Amino acid sequence: MLGSQFGKNFRITTFGESHGKALGVVVDGMPAGLALVESTIQRDLDRRRPGTSPYATSRQEPDKAKLLSGVTKDGFTNGAPIAIVVENTDAKVADYKENERLFRPGHADFTYHRKYGLNPQPGGGRASGRETLARVAAGAVARLLLASTTRIQVLSAVRAIDKIVAQKSSFEFAEKDPLRFLDPDLAPKAHNLVKAAQEKGDSLGGVVEVQGLNVPAGWGEPVFAKMEALLGAAFFSIGAVRAVEFGAGTSLATLPGSQANDPIGPSGPMGDLHGGILGGISTGKPIVARLFVRPTPSISLRQDTVDLQGVPSKIVTHGRHDPTVAPRLAPVAEAMCLIVLADLYLERQANIALHPQIYRED
Repeated sequence: MLGSQFGKNFRITTFGESHGKALGVVVDGMPAGLALVESTIQRDLDRRRPGTSPYATSRQEPDKAKLLSGVTKDGFTNGAPIAIVVENTDAKVADYKENERLFRPGHADFTYHRKYGLNPQPGGGRASGRETLARVAAGAVARLLLASTTRIQVLSAVRAIDKIVAQKSSFEFAEKDPLRFLDPDLAPKAHNLVKAAQEKGDSLGGVVEVQGLNVPAGWGEPVFAKMEALLGAAFFSIGAVRAVEFGAGTSLATLPGSQANDPIGPSGPMGDLHGGILGGISTGKPIVARLFVRPTPSISLRQDTVDLQGVPSKIVTHGRHDPTVAPRLAPVAEAMCLIVLADLYLERQANIALHPQIYRED
């Protein structure tokens, strides 16, 4: 069974393949009475849509969201599962015909074959990055839920491309930049680096930063349900992510305790070295996570591989691919953060209703 479900209270089930008829998501747990129309979902889908920049795959997909269930004729959620579907309109199976019996390095072709007996699927099938559009659609629904009674905002952008690391943080600039790069001054260098890799038929990795703002203190649970554990699971479920850090992250390992602790004042921690989470529970400070993203595995350079019988061969990956996946992965990471926060929000609302003497109102 493919693990296509995520969440406990706000639950999502994604479906579809890269070169199938359609992809989509079923969202369960959404309360009734919230205004939800297709344009609400479309705004987020357009932020990860292919063919929108020189650094994105040239695949031309409108990615138009269709709401199939879960809303009334007047456009309000009715408490039932919300089904959203997006049709594939520009899939080119022929691009993968030549290599249909070869395993692509860096892809899930080999492991899917070992586990399910599947031959390499066009575009990666279920393992394709295109699956993530379903998560972004669900994230738009989660954003709507959080906006109904909270001031929570979730932002995402690219902190680094290869070895170029943003020193400034302008999410406003990043939203307009083709690479979604945070630093207006260093963005041209990042662009040139990606162009150079693209011309060589190679690809680059990067770092995506996600910030959760105005998350109240007290969200999350100790031990196995820690907020960073839930967020970590959400972020690591994105195919290209190979490491995640919160707050100061790995640099904390190089500091003495006297410098690694955030002093605490009357309003809580006075710093944010731990990314807004202590003991698995939110502190009220911004939640800051960075996702380390590998280079796009689909490149046009010749690579070593084997065929279905294990015979050594060479492969050149054809088709349309991003020279760096970080810019289009950012809205996906943002969506997964929104989904986790929506899940925790529903859990907290239930706890407050059942145990008002224990749980404080936000």
